[in-house]
Amino acid sequence: MERDSGSGTNGKGYAWAVSAGFNAALAAISVKLPLHQFLRYGMVLLFNVTMWACYVNSLKALSSLQATVTNFATNFISSGLAGFFFFRESLSFQWFAGAILIIIGVVILSNSSIEEKVSTD
Repeated sequence: MERDSGSGTNGKGYAWAVSAGFNAALAAISVKLPLHQFLRYGMVLLFNVTMWACYVNSLKALSSLQATVTNFATNFISSGLAGFFFFRESLSFQWFAGAILIIIGVVILSNSSIEEKVSTD
């Protein structure tokens, strides 16, 4: 699969990956909502299907590493912060330190140039 190296396509890829991460977090958050069990499972299914669609679209512009790491980072940070603000879950110093390291890693990865090998066969 050939990817466009233009910054516009790359930006769209990151937008899709972040959207996938938010949808994954929404799936986790929806399980904790005080709703009927059938409705919660429906929301989990909806958010997970949406997450996979966004993730697949992110793979059209990003490497699998970039898409996966961005998706994971968004999911980790947004679900952790949602737990803290909406469900009064505690977040330790280690969680914040890990979140900062994850963000630094995503920034480094997004600024790196990942080149695809071209076969000369």
